[in-house]
Amino acid sequence: MVGDIMDSTSTNLTLPESLEQVRIAGLPPAAYYISNFITQHEEEAILEKITSAPKPRWKQLTHRRLQTWPSDLVNNKLIDAPLPAWLNDPIVPRLKSIRLSNTLGSSDIFSDSPHQKPNHVLINEYPPGIGIMPHKDGAAYHPVVCTVSLGASLCLNIYKSKDDGSLDPKPAWRILQEPRSLLITTSALYTEFLHGIEDITEDVELSGSTIANWELLRSPDDFAGGCNVRKTRTSLTYRDVMKVSKIGGKLGLFQKK
Repeated sequence: MVGDIMDSTSTNLTLPESLEQVRIAGLPPAAYYISNFITQHEEEAILEKITSAPKPRWKQLTHRRLQTWPSDLVNNKLIDAPLPAWLNDPIVPRLKSIRLSNTLGSSDIFSDSPHQKPNHVLINEYPPGIGIMPHKDGAAYHPVVCTVSLGASLCLNIYKSKDDGSLDPKPAWRILQEPRSLLITTSALYTEFLHGIEDITEDVELSGSTIANWELLRSPDDFAGGCNVRKTRTSLTYRDVMKVSKIGGKLGLFQKK
């Protein structure tokens, strides 16, 4: 039963005492990577809930599909509604439990956001060979993005803009995201740089010199051959939408059933 496993106190995970312990060195401020953020049992349960969601929940794009919870944004505003329990537990309490540093009184990653926790989740399903073009997430969100990866590994590319404002097509950095991992990007890395996923079936040239978070990987030996053959990977992107409309929550407007 899904409900039986969503208790973070029942896991054997060893989470870092602070995010400073898992900061990705060499990147602009600031990014953090936790290779084991959820258990395999939790991963399987969340994937089951995603795949069993009613068909209207899925938004079909040209080559992939996605879900938004609790709803889509309307004019950069979120209709006030809670996240479903299976997206809240265990991930949100776990995010809130990790301090930014070991300094006495240090806060969590969402302590400065308008609602002090994520209120929106975007679920993206990436089949092999399908990615997403370089982009920024935009001004609707507080500049903290927490991405939990499910099912398979792939590389996230970080891009710089050239002096003339055009995009440098060569990634400045690559981050390898393993299943059950958490990647947090904040601050300048969120506001000043673009991120994207290449439309390829295999990530290549993987090593300690090419992957920014290599030292933080759970299983670097899995990529000792320098490649990762992609399988379907699903991502959960947790963010705090800054503007929330209370009216919709009261009237039930825009809610997907």
